[in-house]
Amino acid sequence: MSQALQHAVEQFLYHKAELCDAQDWDAYLELFDVNSEFHVPQWHSEHEYTTDPKRGMSLIYYSNRSGLEDRVFRLRTGKSAASTPLPRTLHQISNVRIAEQPDGQLEVKANWATFYTRHGVAEHFFGRATYQLRRDGDSWKIARKHVLLLNDHINSVLDFYHL
Repeated sequence: MSQALQHAVEQFLYHKAELCDAQDWDAYLELFDVNSEFHVPQWHSEHEYTTDPKRGMSLIYYSNRSGLEDRVFRLRTGKSAASTPLPRTLHQISNVRIAEQPDGQLEVKANWATFYTRHGVAEHFFGRATYQLRRDGDSWKIARKHVLLLNDHINSVLDFYHL
């Protein structure tokens, strides 16, 4: 893998984080393929989590981008009381690892931490994410986002913008 590819993928992930922090939802959603899956599994035990979102419990599961689009609609229209007001967030991405797949897609693993504040209280979420990226012109589309949330306790509402 080239340094140019590493840099380009890192910049893509940083851009995604920046769009989320800026609450630029249209541009954020555009990064996801219409058929993209978004999954945050629930932990069964200390080291075992749900692998099949259709058979086990998940903290968040959208089988395609319409799930994210629905969440954005609820945020914009005030129909998400749990997200009113929206928190201010700061996403940090680190330890980006890339594996090129035989079909031309990329499997990208990264560590992440999101710091947020709402109603004068500051908290954080952290974990690992695995992305399937497919080439789209000079950039990529997210075909799948799988997030392992490593927090033991969730002290507030958990939503896509925290991850």
